[in-house]
Amino acid sequence: MKQLVFATNNAHKLEEVEAKLAGRIQLLSFDDIDCHDDIAETGTTFRDNASIKSHYIYDKYRVNCFGDDSGLEIDALNGEPGVYSARYAGQQGNHAANNALVLKNLAGKGNRKARFRTVISLMWEGAEYFFEGMVEGTIREELSGTAGFGYDPIFQPDGYDITFAEMTLAEKNNISHRAAAVAQLITFLNAQ
Repeated sequence: MKQLVFATNNAHKLEEVEAKLAGRIQLLSFDDIDCHDDIAETGTTFRDNASIKSHYIYDKYRVNCFGDDSGLEIDALNGEPGVYSARYAGQQGNHAANNALVLKNLAGKGNRKARFRTVISLMWEGAEYFFEGMVEGTIREELSGTAGFGYDPIFQPDGYDITFAEMTLAEKNNISHRAAAVAQLITFLNAQ
């Protein structure tokens, strides 16, 4: 079985990707390779940040790996929060504050179109490959649901009347931005 390190400290992301791999590829975490480094995401695009993470792990540990960067882009906010999605309200990973700030900034705006975007950078045998997934939707006016993480309670994907936070992990994994990017990654790996 192929092994692949996922360059993330986010347990929710790891769980989502493991569910998609369904035992076809052994996914290793930072703990599995004894990495306790905090990799600074200093890029200005999702692609930059994904690449920073995968190159860091590959250069330091010489293992096949991938990093991703994901975020929410809202049309009425000129693409915000974008690459700053995890720290939009200031503190890294404060989901409640991030959601509250988005809802505040969208107050009174009619256009609530948004999308989640994921970019994966794969370092495989010394070469870099990119995969991208996206899901379109709208931002709800209030939180709804308790599953998922991040902006899931305010994001309603097109074609659904519930938010990501009201879906099971399996339902979300069928349509999410990360699932779409991971599907491309799996197709690539299966061809190797």
